[in-house]
Amino acid sequence: MLFRCLTSILFAIAAFVLLQSPVLAGYPERLIKIVVPFAPGGGTDVVARTLAQEMQKDLGVSIIIENKPGAGTIIGTQGVATSAPDGYTLLMGTFANAVNPSLYSKLPYDAHKDFAPVALIARSFNVVVVNPASPVKSIADLIAAAKADPEKLSYGTYGTGTSAHLAGELFKHMAGVNLTTVPYKGAAPAISDLIGDQIQVMFTTVASCAALVDAGQLRAIAVTSAERSAAFPQLPTVSEAGVPGYAAEAWYGLYAPANTPAEIITRLNASAARAVQSDAFKKLGGNEGLVMVAAPPAELDRYFAGEEARWRKVIRDAGIKAE
Repeated sequence: MLFRCLTSILFAIAAFVLLQSPVLAGYPERLIKIVVPFAPGGGTDVVARTLAQEMQKDLGVSIIIENKPGAGTIIGTQGVATSAPDGYTLLMGTFANAVNPSLYSKLPYDAHKDFAPVALIARSFNVVVVNPASPVKSIADLIAAAKADPEKLSYGTYGTGTSAHLAGELFKHMAGVNLTTVPYKGAAPAISDLIGDQIQVMFTTVASCAALVDAGQLRAIAVTSAERSAAFPQLPTVSEAGVPGYAAEAWYGLYAPANTPAEIITRLNASAARAVQSDAFKKLGGNEGLVMVAAPPAELDRYFAGEEARWRKVIRDAGIKAE
């Protein structure tokens, strides 16, 4: 009798544990939220919405985007760090996640311990652009002009620690030149001044400059990626054009709160991998200059660590602090 009683209790406990497992209970069963720590309409928002649109077809539940901008992405990122690790609240991580630990002396979360990598979705790059009337027609020309008159050339950025800013700082360091940094509140006013010849160069995103390059209002002279891009096949990389080893990439990675069950991470990673093969992502890749990756969690972890180390050195050497 005692044996039967113990057996019944053990079966009851096992059943309870199984029912508590979101994976074995049929994950996902309800709406999933992807937090984008930027305002609607930007590149990260567009990538996240496309990802949500494709993943919900595979997962069979609705996926919504929650835009939580502020404090250099810290507000939205912290919100995910403190969310339940159940696979229903995710973060679209970016370049900012890798640079913020070096820009800020203290963050309200640990960039490593508080998050579980899900998938490296895509990598992107910036384009080096100048005024079409400029005598600078190549990276070699830019370096020569900067060395000939160290106080003359300036480059526009749209925020401390943004890819446009740090790509320029990395260029200055590796090329051994000086370019005066001119901060703006966004890409549009910076590009407007570049067209107006108030500044001489920008390291800007594909989305912000592609149409203007096509229209002849800007001249593109190189891409900041490690390899040439299918979006601009005629352009050399900065590395091959005169600064060997130079590479500055933007990227998009999906994260969950730490301690999210491995089975959920695996399910989400597989869904993301299928999503980036869709026609919608192929179109987005062409428009935004993205290289689709959908790498496994360990690859996102490795990539993040490399990016964090790269930009920590640039930020430290340039003495950059968050505004």
